[in-house]
This record gives sequence, C-alpha cells and structure tokens, in this order.
Amino acid sequence: MHTRAFGGTGRAVPVIGYGTWQLERDDRREAIAAIRRAVERGMTHVDTAEMYGSGHVEELVGEALIGLRDRVFLATKVLPEHASYAGTLAACEASLRRLRVEHVDLYLLHWRGEHPLAETFEAFDALRAAGKIGAWGVSNFDDADLDEALRVVGARRAPGQLACNQVLYHLGERTIEHAVVPWCERHGVAVVAYSPLGCGDFPAPRSPGGRVLAEVAARHGATPHQVALAFLVRRAPLFAIPKAARVAHVDDDAGAGGLTLDAADVARLDAAFAVGPWRGLPTL
Repeated sequence: MHTRAFGGTGRAVPVIGYGTWQLERDDRREAIAAIRRAVERGMTHVDTAEMYGSGHVEELVGEALIGLRDRVFLATKVLPEHASYAGTLAACEASLRRLRVEHVDLYLLHWRGEHPLAETFEAFDALRAAGKIGAWGVSNFDDADLDEALRVVGARRAPGQLACNQVLYHLGERTIEHAVVPWCERHGVAVVAYSPLGCGDFPAPRSPGGRVLAEVAARHGATPHQVALAFLVRRAPLFAIPKAARVAHVDDDAGAGGLTLDAADVARLDAAFAVGPWRGLPTL
C-alpha cells in the first residue's frame, strides 16, 4: 500500500483509506469484518462522522477497531449546526465516546454552516491542545472557502491546522481539478476524495469509459475499480476513502493502493473521463 505525507501533519497515510458513509444500512457483522479487513490490508485511514447513521456508524467503527486503534489514522466530523465553540467541544466528546477512543487523528468541519469559521477553528485548536484531536481540516470547501479558512488561520499556520479538504471526487465528477486541487497543492493541504467510485453510477463495462477502464486494467492485471482509484490518487495531495461493506470489496479496493499507472494510462483515462466545465463545487 502506497503512503504519502498527509497535509502538514507529518503523518504518512495510505493513499487508499476506508469510508463509512451509509454503513448503517449494511449488515453489521459484515461491516465490522470489512473494517477490520481494511486495517489488515493497510487501508488504515478510517473516516466517519457524527452525521452517519446519527452516530450509529461511529459506534460501529468503535466496535470494529477494538484492539486495532494504534494502527489507524482515525477521522471524524462535526456537523455545521454543532460547530459553535462550545458545540464543537461537546460534539467531539460525544464522538470520542461513541468511537471508544481518547482522541482522533483528524477532525473535520463537515461543511460550512452559520457559525463563523473563526469560532469553529478556535475550538479545534483547543481540542488539539487538550490532546483530543491530532489535526483538523474541512470538508466540502471550494477554493474561495479555503481562501477564507486560510485567512482565519493566519500566515503562521501550525502543522496540523487546515490539514485537509474532503470533497466529492470520482471519474464522472472531476470538478475539483479546476481550482480546489491546485489550491491544495500550493498550500500543502491534503485532498481526500469521498465516494471515489461514484454513487451507484460507476461506468458500465460496455460504455466507452468502461471499455477504457477494462483495457487499462487488463494491462496491469487489475480490476476497473482499482484502476479508477489509482487514477484519482495520481497526484501528490490526493487520497481516496471508498466505502466497502464486504471483505471482498475491501480486498478489491486495497489492490489499488499498490497500483501505479503510467503516462499513457493516465492520458487514456483523462480523455475518456473529461474534467468538464466548472459548475461549482459538487456535493451529494
């Protein structure tokens, strides 16, 4: 599994991690087995949120990580309606209880809301000082949002502040390549792709894009899913957190972590899945 530096945290994090959005809809026993298998396969960046299943997914993750916590780069998120100073502190404590841990490695603002960024970020820094979180970042921020976030943090940004931006990114939705990815490259911010295999709309095998995926996969002895994920993390600030509710799906995703595409592969995929015009930051 390839790893790379994650933002300004100083941590080496696997390029392919594990996402848990909507995991509460799946069989609990299989989901727990999938999380544990992901850690075994090196997908040790495990991402969740207080929103997922109204806290039930954090509880599931906490159960799955018993005995494995020291091997995991664990991330969760605060809802924007909770992101006042006091609300952020309380939300983090509630997440820690559900996760059965004393700290998380990364804490994110899930998206922008009514509370000022300065208030939320002040709470994040207080949580870092208390040892409750290792680093903090944001999610669903476009480049203008990121500009504002950086102004709030100030010129002397400490390691672990504004460590990442988690955004929607898959072959059919490459809007972040217009401005968000370049911004994060310039400022040393990790980009974490959620739903990197789409949301039930992965290219069909007989579609033009599906055929290109299959041909590139055949060259590497890989699967189309592995090729898609490897393409998405081809640039230095990029990471992906596909969800997998079954061990077999975890094994398929994990195979992308050691796959390197050559320039010809990237050019073919780039042509088959065009970036398209800027339409604003995509969200689900």
